[in-house]
Amino acid sequence: MKLSELNELDFNNVGSWPLPVKIGSVVILMALILAGVWYFDTQHREVELAAVRATEGELRTKFERDQRKAANLPALRQQLALIEESFGSMLERLPSTSEIPELLVEISQQGLGAGLEFELFKPQGEVPADFYIELPIQIRVIGSYHQFGRFVSGVSALNRIVTMHNVSIKPRGDAGGLLVMEATAKTYRYADDEAAGGGK
Repeated sequence: MKLSELNELDFNNVGSWPLPVKIGSVVILMALILAGVWYFDTQHREVELAAVRATEGELRTKFERDQRKAANLPALRQQLALIEESFGSMLERLPSTSEIPELLVEISQQGLGAGLEFELFKPQGEVPADFYIELPIQIRVIGSYHQFGRFVSGVSALNRIVTMHNVSIKPRGDAGGLLVMEATAKTYRYADDEAAGGGK
């Protein structure tokens, strides 16, 4: 078929076109339709597919993380039970409001029992914290290293929790060879102690 014959084609009478022209026209028309479908539909679906694949990756990572947590759940529950038990036993070691005076006597008796001389034993005001209240006590005692050691060891062995802070040991300044230890002893009580009636 010649190029001049293509110019003479009648678009109103497509049925009279030669067979090669009809086949070529159908192929071109199909290519245009496929290009249009890809542009208007498939291209957007490819973008959606990429987004879904990215989401799938995130969900898979989250699933694997959750699966590891689920696998460790029995061990975590056991650990939580141990923590709660430990917390409960620690709460039992906190003095109630009514036990504070007795505890102060026990601390001073530990010092006297160790052979220390008290220069200062002064309970301070309560300091509220998260779920407990600190009860600091300023202490200044005179004695030897071994006496200080017996005193601190005795205080740590009390039934109630008492901690020592800001410990400072200096020579007394006279020729006696004694030392002065200044420290802040802290005991604690549960913050809900007053609301519960002050007793255990």
